[in-house]
Amino acid sequence: MYRFISSILNLIIRKICKSLEVQGEENIPQLHRYVVTCTHESYNEVIMLGMAIYPNQIHYMAKKELFNNKWFGGFLSSLNAFPVDRENPGPSTLKKPIKLLKENKTVGIFPTGHRMKYDEGSPMKRGAVTIAMMAQAPILPAAYIGPKKILGLITGKAIIKFGEPIETKNLPKDMKRNEKLEYLTKELEKRTIQLQNELNASVAHK
Repeated sequence: MYRFISSILNLIIRKICKSLEVQGEENIPQLHRYVVTCTHESYNEVIMLGMAIYPNQIHYMAKKELFNNKWFGGFLSSLNAFPVDRENPGPSTLKKPIKLLKENKTVGIFPTGHRMKYDEGSPMKRGAVTIAMMAQAPILPAAYIGPKKILGLITGKAIIKFGEPIETKNLPKDMKRNEKLEYLTKELEKRTIQLQNELNASVAHK
């Protein structure tokens, strides 16, 4: 289902409407084994992020409440989404994404944990960093600017910008686990803010 729907969306969004511009494509790892993160203010980022790395498929972490309805949950699962308990995260929360990464697949995570405006005051959750570090996979940071309403996917203009991947397995051996997590979390936050600021500045000058 993911392959079918993404091929149609790619045709409409990138080929016909040309409503998505992707910057920093050279930063996308050749191997699919990485965690991709992005700023998150609407559901449009979910779709556009998938289009930005098409034909590679993203396996998205999604809040478990979205799977309460059997039919809708089944549809989400067919689109490679899998449920996560955000209120009570535990060891089982990490098993699925780590398994996917070790199978050479891409995991998509929105580090703020929910739809919100991302700026210097927004919390950057450690989930993406923890998963990437445990799987020894790089983190590909991205930022989005563009329409927030679904119709804007076709009628508007969106930009996704990728930064340089953050390596998680080459940190000093004398660093403790919590120190590594804190360092990588701050690095991800810094690069994400930088990407977002660069996008905002580029749009302001147009």
